[in-house]
Amino acid sequence: MKLLLLDQFSDLGGAQQNLLELLPALRDKGWQAVVGMPGEGELFGRIRALGFDVERIDCGPYGSGRKSAADYGRFLAGTPRLARQMRRLKEQADADVVYLNGPRLLPAAAMAGFGREVMFHSHSYIGPGAVRRLAGLALRRMDAWLVGQCEFVAAPWRPFVRPERVRVIYNGVAGPVRAGSRSLDGGPRVGCIGRIAPEKGQREFVAVAAQIHKVLPECRFYIYGAPLFGDEEVERYAAQVRAEARRLPLEFAGWVDDVYACMAELDLLLVPSAGHEATTRVILEAFAAGLPMIAFPSGGIPEVVDDGVTGLLAKSVDDMAQLTVELLTGDAGRLISMARAARESWSRRFTLERYQREILQAIEAAGLGKMSTA
Repeated sequence: MKLLLLDQFSDLGGAQQNLLELLPALRDKGWQAVVGMPGEGELFGRIRALGFDVERIDCGPYGSGRKSAADYGRFLAGTPRLARQMRRLKEQADADVVYLNGPRLLPAAAMAGFGREVMFHSHSYIGPGAVRRLAGLALRRMDAWLVGQCEFVAAPWRPFVRPERVRVIYNGVAGPVRAGSRSLDGGPRVGCIGRIAPEKGQREFVAVAAQIHKVLPECRFYIYGAPLFGDEEVERYAAQVRAEARRLPLEFAGWVDDVYACMAELDLLLVPSAGHEATTRVILEAFAAGLPMIAFPSGGIPEVVDDGVTGLLAKSVDDMAQLTVELLTGDAGRLISMARAARESWSRRFTLERYQREILQAIEAAGLGKMSTA
């Protein structure tokens, strides 16, 4: 099978990590692929190192948060050009399936005249409004296939996609080489991991840390991550987080490539994601590492966390702080039990091998579906 894989970013966010981890499975299957991305991000080099051709497309730049009138103007003006580029790349790849790894690509794909060979992989929630409707109408026009990383992100697209063309496929992660072992000696260590952005909840993490610090002054806090995608609004948010944390024993550890090395240094992970977050990859990585975690029940998170068994779901900042103190000062057996249950859940539901297998099956169904109706 021959594929054209298109992404709306070339910097390494969660959706782009998923794409990167899919490529070795395509290669092992013997499928051919050409990848198209905008910008100058690190994915170009990493994808070429895996043996795939990468082409640059024009998509943006746009901010990753709220869009300005100028963003919308550039998007509308640039869509015909992007459609022409997509058409050329599809012909170049002789692609059986066009895989779109972001909603910004949908209008151009429809304008390019693509049809049933399109698969859209939805990683994030798109709220009601003109953007969702424009993308949804593009899906309907193409009679496209849809993969949602959870039901929460898939649901908004269901009115635009035939039910038999919808798949919900949860993310998978590779897991550490070996499970980390932690000790509370020297005071507990509590962390937050992910790109710094309002939807990831670093300000809420600081607020939780302030409450915990009053009860457990020996506790230390860590924020791993950095702002991505060159968004000025996110840069301002990161500055606010640093300002609010300045009186706390909190370290900003920056971006890290080995998430499991970070997790091996922590006793507890907090995931204070905003309400429109999906399942967030870091929870599955914590499961794989056997790292206990507490999260807000945001978006698709309750679809992967069994509250009280594989992790805890907190209703608010106050609740997260209280649950953290109870876990860190209570019976250590509870932490151990939670970590074991989480790792078992990962091995059964969220491995990288399971994710790759199900995505390949979905792509194959799209290719066969297109050919059977040609």
